[in-house]
Amino acid sequence: MEQIVLNNGTYIQISVSDEQKLFARELVNHSIIHHHISNIWDKHADRLAQTRMMRFTGTLGEIVFADCYHLPRPARSFGATDGQDWGQDFLIRSDTGDFAVDIKSMKRRSGILAGDYVLNIPSSQLHKPGSKTSHYFCISFHQSETEGTIASLLGFIDKQALENGETGMLYRAGTKRTRADGTVFCFNEPTYEVLFSDIAPPVVTNSLRRIKGFKLCELK
Repeated sequence: MEQIVLNNGTYIQISVSDEQKLFARELVNHSIIHHHISNIWDKHADRLAQTRMMRFTGTLGEIVFADCYHLPRPARSFGATDGQDWGQDFLIRSDTGDFAVDIKSMKRRSGILAGDYVLNIPSSQLHKPGSKTSHYFCISFHQSETEGTIASLLGFIDKQALENGETGMLYRAGTKRTRADGTVFCFNEPTYEVLFSDIAPPVVTNSLRRIKGFKLCELK
């Protein structure tokens, strides 16, 4: 399959189908009804009410990634502390090695993304005993008034590079950070911040280019 390698600072946008969203909702509904296990955010009362939406966003990211790269879709949705998949949403085998990929999905108000935007990864997740993760893949979702739900595929973060301090920055619990809109928040636990500009862009295949809404974008 022909592949096109993007330059750093470039990301992909595609349209998310109604069928993909329905599939994600069904997985999340089944999970909430049948899998009564704690979520990583349960200790924060202000986030507990967001359980369904957080699980939906994470599950939708996995579905979109699977469809983009012709991988099996997830069969379940958890969002639990004990990591039933051990941080391996997908196992990708290649000539250069095997990659255990953990999909990191988030919602944003816009698909116009900047290099100084960040992905936050809790230290406890990065250093979880038994974790199989070798790479994280970052996906951002936003809602367009004219085009519906849009996914921005930002790309990969090498977990080992994060652990070694080659990329990202570790902040202690209680550290105050300022969002792009000027609001301030504190980390509840030690957390790694990775700049969008440091994320390695995804590989583009010809089949991915044919997905509805495909567009190449540059970080501002």
